[in-house]
Amino acid sequence: MKAARFYGKEDVRIEEVPEPSPGPGQVKLRNAFAGICGSDLHFFFYPESLPFSLDEPHPLTGATLPQILGHEFSGTVVEIGEGVTDVKIGDRCAVFPLAVSCGKCAACRRGLPFSCRLMGALGSNVEGGGLSEFTVCDASKAHVLPDGVDLRMGALVEPTAVGWHAAARSGVEPGGSALVAGAGPIGIGAWFAFKARGVEKVLVSEPSADRRAIMAALGARVIDPVNEDLADAIDSLTGGDGVDAAVDAAGAGAAVTSAMACLVPGGRLVVAALHEHTMDFQPTHLMMGETGIVGAVGYRPEEFDEVIAAMADGFYDTTGWVRELPLEGLVDAFHSLRRGIGGKTLLRLG
Repeated sequence: MKAARFYGKEDVRIEEVPEPSPGPGQVKLRNAFAGICGSDLHFFFYPESLPFSLDEPHPLTGATLPQILGHEFSGTVVEIGEGVTDVKIGDRCAVFPLAVSCGKCAACRRGLPFSCRLMGALGSNVEGGGLSEFTVCDASKAHVLPDGVDLRMGALVEPTAVGWHAAARSGVEPGGSALVAGAGPIGIGAWFAFKARGVEKVLVSEPSADRRAIMAALGARVIDPVNEDLADAIDSLTGGDGVDAAVDAAGAGAAVTSAMACLVPGGRLVVAALHEHTMDFQPTHLMMGETGIVGAVGYRPEEFDEVIAAMADGFYDTTGWVRELPLEGLVDAFHSLRRGIGGKTLLRLG
């Protein structure tokens, strides 16, 4: 089969590799679409910034380079392994990519497997990934799509689930207000999640004119934080109070500090983006505003299903922000996404 394999910094190759076969409790998918995530860009351009080593086999999975990339994907079940009863051949599925965690550390004991230092996911440090024609995964990781959610939308479940989890971590109730800093795929997902949760007063801050146009076309309130006054826009949105929460989906220090300044006293900042660089900020502002800062990584299995249900209910619209490319366009897509061009890129695999 054809697959995109990562060999090292800025070295991804489209190659022919053997098709996998499902073992007991597993299913084999014919992949349809796979998305490019910000973490895939980190793999490609900045592997040294990853929270795990690529130079040695993963201690739980044994996976090592070269590695098939891709953890945002959908496909159709074409083969099932022994003992599988909840998924059948022909089911269309979105894949929950987290495959393993140690089960023993403090993070695992507290129900936070994405925070486990030995966490392993398809497309990063588990054998196999979504940027291939076929993938094998545990049947429990194959979330069946209802009739109203197609495979193209199914490939968006994983990235939008990240935004859904960030919105959940914000604690904002229906009728509240929020700022989303950054209009990449995670920011778009957070905006959709707030909308589905009944939070209508949401401002999206994004310096890229291209991405602002995408959000505006979806119906979002948008602002250019470089050339417009973010504080004035927040005052207008909230009657001078400040937003209940802000989601950092930008991964930039300036976005974090400006977002913190826009919070209502007692508000919450949710950091949902990878940061390549450290930043400075004044902690006294946290003390004076009794501000909370929380992280948001990954999602819960139930949140994966909540996103699928929200998609089936029509809360998600792919118009204008999702583009499709053949697998051979992967490297060019990496470079364009690095420049902040466009919304979400899906690779066609089927």
